[in-house]
Amino acid sequence: MIFIGYAFIGAIAGILAGIFGIGGGIIIVPALLFVFTIIGFPHNIATHIAVGTSLSTILFTSLGSIHGHYKSKAVNWRLAFNLSVGMFFGGMVGALFANFLSGDMLQRIFAIFSFLTAAQMWFSWKPNATWQLPKPFGQKVIGAVIGTFSGLFGIAGGSLVVPTLTASKVKISQAIATSAITGFPMAVSGTIGYIFLGWYRTDLPKYTIGYIYLPALFGIVITSIIFAKFGATLTHRLDGAIVTKLFAILLFIIAIKLVL
Repeated sequence: MIFIGYAFIGAIAGILAGIFGIGGGIIIVPALLFVFTIIGFPHNIATHIAVGTSLSTILFTSLGSIHGHYKSKAVNWRLAFNLSVGMFFGGMVGALFANFLSGDMLQRIFAIFSFLTAAQMWFSWKPNATWQLPKPFGQKVIGAVIGTFSGLFGIAGGSLVVPTLTASKVKISQAIATSAITGFPMAVSGTIGYIFLGWYRTDLPKYTIGYIYLPALFGIVITSIIFAKFGATLTHRLDGAIVTKLFAILLFIIAIKLVL
């Protein structure tokens, strides 16, 4: 029954990812934290396992997105490479930061991120294209900063990469396609980080590799990949403004719940 719950989380995350074009981590992390609390995971590590497991799902879910955008020929490969180099190292740094934080502190930081994401969706904040894209070294630095936050929150990073690129006068279609490429290398390094940092802990539950909980990983991956395609088809049938508002309300509720 618990495995079915993980599959359900993957389905919901996949649908939302397909509709909004965002990674499912913003939903997966609080959902896993809720389940882990119910089944009795130690409170001080439940958040770390939720974030680490969410990040590991990106290893699999990002591949389909990469394939789709590769065929679209909208990827700026030089830019994707420079960002990916930075995000690879940033993902490891984010995992390291998370390891030094208590479960409560990590939970509250994620709540702040959820609240800001909800506010952006509710008010439809979009950055103006006001500054030039920096040179390759600057692109790597930007990637490292985004990768650090992505590794800390257990997200793919698209919600940070896309507005950063559009603010740099990159076309939205190219920004989305390029962002899809960068999630995988960040997920690789972040997952390695969460595995390594949790490897020697003796209070982890069964079926974990470091901070990665395998039953949740498999359950989420199986359904999220399938339902992401379903979510993409729903995009053209639903009222985007209403769905966005409803999702923003859900994120507000999640943020308040995490803080309390």
